[in-house]
Amino acid sequence: MESVQAHYDSMVEAIKKYAPLADMALIDEAFLYAEKMHETQKRRDGSPYIIHPLAVAEIIAEIGLDTDAILGALLHDCIEDTRATFDDIATRFGRPVAEMVEGVTKLTRVQYSTAEEQQMENLRKMFMAMSKDIRVIIIKIADRLHNTRTLEYQSPEKQIIKSMETMEIYAPLAYRLGMQKIKTELEDSSLRYLDPDGYSRIMEFLSSHKKEVDQFMNDVQSMITARLDAVGIEGDIYGRVKHVYSIYRKMDKQSKSLDDIYDLYAFRVIVGSISDCYNVLGHIHDLFNPVPGRFKDYISTPKPNMYQSLHTTVIGEDGIPFEVQIRTWEMHETAEYGVAAHWKYKQDGQGAGQEQQFEWVRRLLENQQDTDAEEYVHSLKIDMFDDEVFVFTPKGKVICLPAGSTPIDFAYAIHSGVGNSMVGAKINGRIASYDMELKNGDIVEVLTSKAAKGPSRDWLKLCHSNQARMKIKQWFKKERRDENIVQGRASIEAELKRMSVPLSVLQNEELLPTLLKKVSFDSLDDLYAAIGYGGITAVKAVNRIREELLRASRAQQQKENDGAVNPLSPRQSKRSDSGVIVEDFDSVLIKFSRCCTPVPGDDIVGFITKGYGVSIHRRDCPNAAHAADPEQAGRWVKVSWADTPVDPFSTSLEIHSVDRDGLMLDIAMVMTGLRLKVTELNARALPDSKCIISLTFEVQDVNQLNNVRNKIRMISGVADVVRSHG
Repeated sequence: MESVQAHYDSMVEAIKKYAPLADMALIDEAFLYAEKMHETQKRRDGSPYIIHPLAVAEIIAEIGLDTDAILGALLHDCIEDTRATFDDIATRFGRPVAEMVEGVTKLTRVQYSTAEEQQMENLRKMFMAMSKDIRVIIIKIADRLHNTRTLEYQSPEKQIIKSMETMEIYAPLAYRLGMQKIKTELEDSSLRYLDPDGYSRIMEFLSSHKKEVDQFMNDVQSMITARLDAVGIEGDIYGRVKHVYSIYRKMDKQSKSLDDIYDLYAFRVIVGSISDCYNVLGHIHDLFNPVPGRFKDYISTPKPNMYQSLHTTVIGEDGIPFEVQIRTWEMHETAEYGVAAHWKYKQDGQGAGQEQQFEWVRRLLENQQDTDAEEYVHSLKIDMFDDEVFVFTPKGKVICLPAGSTPIDFAYAIHSGVGNSMVGAKINGRIASYDMELKNGDIVEVLTSKAAKGPSRDWLKLCHSNQARMKIKQWFKKERRDENIVQGRASIEAELKRMSVPLSVLQNEELLPTLLKKVSFDSLDDLYAAIGYGGITAVKAVNRIREELLRASRAQQQKENDGAVNPLSPRQSKRSDSGVIVEDFDSVLIKFSRCCTPVPGDDIVGFITKGYGVSIHRRDCPNAAHAADPEQAGRWVKVSWADTPVDPFSTSLEIHSVDRDGLMLDIAMVMTGLRLKVTELNARALPDSKCIISLTFEVQDVNQLNNVRNKIRMISGVADVVRSHG
């Protein structure tokens, strides 16, 4: 186990090398303060907690940020995890440092109804702080980077949850900030836990082919170096194998094995000027055969995260394709560290960074208004994902949109007024439909009219960007409230009907305040209107108040049945903490069998065991076939599900599929998307490139289980998904 002193010395070395102007006296004071605050805390591996802030501060120093950023990194967990306060840190180290620490601090003391709501609020808080000081998110990414480096000490469940969150939120954020080096490590580290088999196969392949790879890289590098020396262009040339996750994604997208992937290599040529970049490009195309359609000029058209470089894919003498990236040293620094490379301060420590270049931060804040938490988190992942399309206005302005965007997305990216008054669009001079997918280099013209009636609800299905979707919903919210209320009421009434709950239960004056509080609306009309304009779906709204509605509905039904000829039978009125009622037994120990893992909604029977109460089986379980055996008949009893089971039930599925890279990751992503707790995930290889995956997780009932089966069946290569039968 490494000592605190070793980590402190490592941080100091990084500061001397990358941030030599930093105030070491102030940094030492912050270190001692943080060490005292965290003195009783330990990390999962048993080491002193202060090692984590030291490691984060070292990463911040390596990026080259200033004294305040290093102080913020050292203190980033103090407010959240110790008795330290905002005012105390502001007094000792300055308000900017305290605001950074506050910005990184999670909202752990606030209770939310769903995990998505808490995640949305934490992200919203972080983005607000980030819009004022971009260093907040850089510290948060450095914090996540060190946590991924030490994931081995977490539980398997925590490893999957944290890796998914890293892949969906923090790696795309690092990309948006232009921090390519950190993004790459975050993706590779996450893949190691999300699909350990796929990760290991790629690592073993690269290791076993190291000799041939090194020979190929040296040969190509020598050819480029010799040509540039001959024409008098000074530059640094080096080659690398593409990172593991990049190879993994390529295999998954192209459905190829490792042996079929040849585009594994990339070379960088770093020169002194932009004119040299274009000169080098000509020489590269003279040395090797360029692949048509695989040239990108990010120097003349930089990415929104300021990334600049020339990209071209060529084929060498051995018929092996490889990519060449050509850039200046300034461009290279930006490509590695993004916004951090451009963070400049005045001599007195005051001044602004480059936030004005990051309009997307403002959009992320705007888009969370009037949005359901789950939808916001989902759309946020789309907006930050690294697949993009670059299109032009008729005047030549570059507009960057998520890949898959349509003219509707383009119109709302220009201005909400342009989108709301759009009556048509032209792409490259030709009239185009609203659902036409935009391609890189398209010139898009939006046709508008003052007589336009506004957006159509169908546009919500045709647009791809969260920005367009939110602006369309805001228009409907403002302009069509009465229409929204009617439509929302009809939607929620249909959902209640599906549950066999009358609308009168929702409108009950005594229950209504409780229900409105759970869905976070002031009145029923506000709820109906939100459903009408798309702020929340009827399904999600009803799910949040499902238990209260069902309970009130049962009470109302029982009241109506009081005094009737056929009152509720004793069995129907019984309650059970275990979720199961055993006929003729008032209290008995219940055990759910592992052979068939029954859940509410399944047809079940009970078996009286010796010393373990009643074991519950599905009626189609092979072990339940013994119920017909005369010798055992007396031990099988009738059981039924209670009205409202309290806890989730563990169950298992067997997934029969083609054995392919990325399969385990796809399954993990489905389960994460459904917000279900996975307790076990194992794979077994079969002949003919087939496999069986055993998946154990928790659900509320058989309907939820069937939804999981349907989602998994849609995964590429999956042949069947069946319940376990022992």
